[in-house]
Amino acid sequence: MSKEEVFIGAIDQGTTSTRFIIYDQKARPIGIHQVEFTQFYPEAGWVEHDAVEILESVKVCMAKALDKATADGHNVDSGLKAIGLTNQRETTLIWSKSTGSPLYNAIVWMDARTSSVCRKLEKELSGGRTHFVETCGLPISTYFSAMKLIWLMENIDPVKQAIKSGDAMFGTIDTWLIWNLTGGVNGGLHITDVSNASRTMLMNLKTLDWDKPTLETLGIPAEILPKIVSNSEVIGKIGKGWPITGIPIAGCLGDQHAAMLGQACRKGEAKSTYGTGAFILLNTGEEIVKSKHGLLSTLAYKLGPKAPTNYALEGSIAIAGAAVQWLRDSLGIITTASEIEGLASQVDSTGGIYFVPAFNGLFAPWWRDDARGIVIGITRFTGKAHIARAVLESMCFQVKDVLDSMQKDAMEKGKKTEFLLRVDGGATVNNLLMQIQADLLGSAVVRPADIETTALGAAYAAGLAVGVWKEEEIFASGERAKTSTTFEPTLEEQIRKKKAESWCRAVERTFDLANLSI
Repeated sequence: MSKEEVFIGAIDQGTTSTRFIIYDQKARPIGIHQVEFTQFYPEAGWVEHDAVEILESVKVCMAKALDKATADGHNVDSGLKAIGLTNQRETTLIWSKSTGSPLYNAIVWMDARTSSVCRKLEKELSGGRTHFVETCGLPISTYFSAMKLIWLMENIDPVKQAIKSGDAMFGTIDTWLIWNLTGGVNGGLHITDVSNASRTMLMNLKTLDWDKPTLETLGIPAEILPKIVSNSEVIGKIGKGWPITGIPIAGCLGDQHAAMLGQACRKGEAKSTYGTGAFILLNTGEEIVKSKHGLLSTLAYKLGPKAPTNYALEGSIAIAGAAVQWLRDSLGIITTASEIEGLASQVDSTGGIYFVPAFNGLFAPWWRDDARGIVIGITRFTGKAHIARAVLESMCFQVKDVLDSMQKDAMEKGKKTEFLLRVDGGATVNNLLMQIQADLLGSAVVRPADIETTALGAAYAAGLAVGVWKEEEIFASGERAKTSTTFEPTLEEQIRKKKAESWCRAVERTFDLANLSI
């Protein structure tokens, strides 16, 4: 192999696993390693991660991916130009500046323990649930980092003490990783990017800086917050103690924003990522679009300190692939996630059952943290295959709800928009899931050849910052279209409408179930 090879690395830190991928100059993966890490469920509705275990998973993935690429003859040591980083968003951590140790487990984005914090603020603030929407684009919800941070400040003594003594550092997982990668207690950089910051409820969408009135209202000290940078710029170099050292970290995006870039979504284009949850983002260009139908106004990406800011409308779904994990780990109906396609294919319908996976409430477009999961329509005829198919349908119905909201918002702005849905994420290997999605939408679904677009987006951002790629190369869509698979709808319109009505009835039955006695 020539010594002139050029490579970009990408850390992809997700909700259940960490990956490190090395890409060549044509954006082809040449070394990959993935590690799953522990999920902690201390109480009903609570979800936590061990932040130190996440750090270790990054180290392992880096080393193994390097080994694989080197074993295949690639001179990565001399050709690696930069690292990009993408991460699960909203997941919240506070650690000690002096020791580098977390002061509590990371509270995961889907964790619902902060519902009482949310209710209290909704009652106290003049704007109720939407009090901060004008500033940050987000409603008061258990989903976002600010609520988790308040809970930590109110309930965890080491956090209270560290804030008082000036030793506390707050961050989402990107910030925790960057701080440790760039030196940790020995001069680590306390940094986040605009996309991750936009999910905290604390960043002003227009100024792209922490919003002082919001911080004052919520009682959050500004000194514990990281500096906000763009998605594509050299942040700092990787320090000692890592399998790779001296390489610049040059890109950072929250996972859904990275997938948008990996899918090369321009203004007016939408993508849906099917992972633990499902996330549909529509690029609205340089305009902040406010939704009247339960969607979030958020950042899409900002590809450089002086680059224009692209915004997005987002529909966030808490439980998608996590419902398949539940079938596997909690019910034992399947032994591997991939088995669900075969099991669900044994029947041609759900037999009239509907499954709504409101395990920790419902996100977009409903925003009901009092909802809980249900299966309705069960008869003696119902079997495992019907339940498996209903789980797949639940993922697709939730995506349809979000896309319907996007259509309504677009029509109210006088735009008739047909969203060509681009899909990505691990669950999209399931052809039955993709066909069900096309059938329930009544429109085509396009799956790219490389479904892991999240890591690719992080690599693009880093490569852009160090001159490996140009923006026009990233957004050139001709080649991508040649290698994608399109799923066309086959379901009759009348059946589609009846199924959608039944789904809405099922969703309404999940409301106000959070206080059922145990």
